Amino acid sequence: MSTLTHFDAHGQAHMVDVAAKSATHRIAIAQGRIDMLPGTLALIESGTAKKGDVLGIARIAGIQGAKRTSDLIPLCHPIALTRVAMDFSTAVATPTASAYVLCTATAETVGPTGVEMEALTAVQVALLTIYDMCKAADRGMTITDVKLLEKHGGKSGSFVAG
Repeated sequence: MSTLTHFDAHGQAHMVDVAAKSATHRIAIAQGRIDMLPGTLALIESGTAKKGDVLGIARIAGIQGAKRTSDLIPLCHPIALTRVAMDFSTAVATPTASAYVLCTATAETVGPTGVEMEALTAVQVALLTIYDMCKAADRGMTITDVKLLEKHGGKSGSFVAG
């Protein structure tokens, strides 16, 4: 197992020094979903939610979340993002699954450190925004399955979830 990089030789938390790392094109893709009642999904898809365009606002919130990651996660480096893309898809309820919105975030940079945390933060903030905008209709929504799907670039190379 790899050692944890955010601890020094004395076990103290520290920000990893990336000064000697090469600037490379880095991409990360993360995904998560929010389960909800079918009626809540119908409000989102029809555009008649009380607070407005739920997925449009969630898209902007996710992008803003990616940009603010280093403000939220104490040991993350502030990085210059070159691109953040948010995609949403929906599925209606079936006998074995609830209705849901699936959110995918892609974050990119050219720099000495990766963008996994930015992609994961974008997904979480977008899903929290959906919850906030729809909670009057459905307080039982559940955010679930948030994960890194892919990461490319840097010394460690590529990762694709199995």
